Amino acid sequence: MLSSRTRAACLATVLCLGAAAALFAEDAEKAAPARKVNINTASATELAYLPRLGAKVAERIVAHRKEKPFTRPEDLMEVKGIGEKLFLTLKPYVAVSGPTTLDAKVRSSSSSSSSSRRRSPAASKQKPAAAVPVGKGR
Repeated sequence: MLSSRTRAACLATVLCLGAAAALFAEDAEKAAPARKVNINTASATELAYLPRLGAKVAERIVAHRKEKPFTRPEDLMEVKGIGEKLFLTLKPYVAVSGPTTLDAKVRSSSSSSSSSRRRSPAASKQKPAAAVPVGKGR
């Protein structure tokens, strides 16, 4: 009987903590609104706040929307210099309606592939443990 009471108490504690975490998460979302750039109304300077986007591509976006406004975020890939890979980086920050709320440059996080390319000089000079020396007699 004692073990079932202990289980019930643990279950009640877990449920209460889960409910508190859910309420805290909702409050955090309200406190920190999503930072977006409206690609139909933002200036070239505001567009350059997007990660991995420079002034030239921002100017191309402005020129493109003068000809044809963007109806969905995926239309951004029609602009020269924005492919699928770059678009996937930009997508969380792009909107086609509403105000521009992004007010500073977003730095994209470094990927694991870039960190694997940066090796220390000492690591590149070391021979692999299983390397077999090449030479006469072998």
